[in-house]
Amino acid sequence: MSHTPPSSYYQRHIFFCLNQRDNGEACCADHDAQAAFDHCKARVKTEGLAGPGKVRVNKAGCLDRCAGGPIAVVYPEAVWYTYVDQSDIDEIVESHLKNGQVVERLLTPPDVGR
Repeated sequence: MSHTPPSSYYQRHIFFCLNQRDNGEACCADHDAQAAFDHCKARVKTEGLAGPGKVRVNKAGCLDRCAGGPIAVVYPEAVWYTYVDQSDIDEIVESHLKNGQVVERLLTPPDVGR
């Protein structure tokens, strides 16, 4: 008997770390992660990618890869990105969230952690 897994409610999820540290350690909030999150959410909506069966843009707490910050991760592919500015976010939205193509130049190096 074959079992077909239920389809995901969203095709893709992108999580932005918005963690703020008060102890002086590196954190994504120091890199204006909130503005990147807001920009991504607006672009996803403008592109008609928001909603069930499409893309969900979410805030996240610490993703424990602080040294590569600011960090965003796209699921289900589990692709980790380090972005710099709004044009990077635009490229992630257009290439990965819309067309399923990973933006190689923005990948967080695999050994980068906290």
